[in-house]
Amino acid sequence: MPERIEGFSKLSKAEKIDWIVRQFTHDPDHYRSVLERYWNEDTKLQRIHDEFAENTLSNFYLPLGIAPNFLINEKLYAIPMAIEESSVVAAASKAAKYWIDRGGFRAEVLGTEKIGQVHFTFKGDGVWLKKTFDSIKPVLFKDTEELTRNMRSRGGGITQIYLVDKTKLLEGYYQLYVTFETVDAMGANFINSCLEQLGASLQREIAERSGSEKQSGTLDVVMSILSNYVPHCLVRAEVSCPVSELNEDLPLEPQTFADKLLQAVQIARVEPYRAVTHNKGIMNGVDAVVLATGNDFRAIEAGVHAFAARDGGYRGLTEAWIRNDIFTLRMDIPLALGTVGGITNLHPLVEFSLEILGKPTAAELMEITAVAGLAQNFAALRSLVTTGIQQGHMKMHLLNILNQLGATHSEKEKVVEYFKTETVSFSAAEKVLQQIRQS
Repeated sequence: MPERIEGFSKLSKAEKIDWIVRQFTHDPDHYRSVLERYWNEDTKLQRIHDEFAENTLSNFYLPLGIAPNFLINEKLYAIPMAIEESSVVAAASKAAKYWIDRGGFRAEVLGTEKIGQVHFTFKGDGVWLKKTFDSIKPVLFKDTEELTRNMRSRGGGITQIYLVDKTKLLEGYYQLYVTFETVDAMGANFINSCLEQLGASLQREIAERSGSEKQSGTLDVVMSILSNYVPHCLVRAEVSCPVSELNEDLPLEPQTFADKLLQAVQIARVEPYRAVTHNKGIMNGVDAVVLATGNDFRAIEAGVHAFAARDGGYRGLTEAWIRNDIFTLRMDIPLALGTVGGITNLHPLVEFSLEILGKPTAAELMEITAVAGLAQNFAALRSLVTTGIQQGHMKMHLLNILNQLGATHSEKEKVVEYFKTETVSFSAAEKVLQQIRQS
């Protein structure tokens, strides 16, 4: 039975590891060795990694891959992708290669506005509150000047502050709805610091004016926090070409292929069960770039899926159409990304990823990331309406299967060669490996 522990965070790393492997594993020496094997030999670098989070024991590695040949707005990119799922990087690369000779990808940022809210309750005269807010607003901007000075010098800052009446939804509930421009920073810490100051200033001003104007209203700030729903921090990515150029290496006519792609996209627009998987495929590409560039994939995921449900029903993010014999696949997606701040200047592989992307601005990174998502969507749709998703995915997954089965390098080569013309499955791979070993 594991023992309760007090002061775990105060233990050294070695003490933390010793306690966890003794209390929760059946082979302490083995798992201690596993944790230590993933430490970085560079102690300075390891210290940086340890300080990214709390109670760290070791490092959790993900493969960092490259998807080359992305032509975006007439510029060629090799896109870094950090992901553990088989076939994602390969699929993105295949889509990039497909479209490079058909005009490449086009992308544009439609907006960069971010949102934060001060949630508060007010018991009193709502009409008085709204009238008083107009005179308080300049004070709110003034009280945040110190916090926003550096951001304003770069062209950002607080762009607007609104009072929103939510009392029809919840008794006494109001909010300050605040919009921000954070330039090349994702800006979470900046936004939250501003919001907390706004909440404190609002509470002070209302209390002072309520007393001087003999109002009995009381205001209580519940919380001040940014929103990860950023429908106005939006980027558009698309590809298009004449239907006749949608030629395939399979016996499928271009028009038939275009029609099937169109139908697949339309199904994801009306069927939530399909839409979730459709969007998950998009996020395979998006999250991989977000991770590689040191951004917050949890925030991106939450915001994207909220955007997909903005009409009250969950929909696929992409749209497709054929007009004047031109096929177009397009996606609008909210992406609050940054290229400065956070771990972007601390993690060496994040620095590398941004370097090979040409040290992009936040807006440029939005475009690149959206294109990676659209490429992944096209690759998935292309497989689904032609050979099926498993053929390519399972071939990429084959090495994982062989590693689980303990195959040697030479055994892997023989099994991979066999499955170039056969359908991959775990049982089939196991059978072929056994035959190789017996022979």
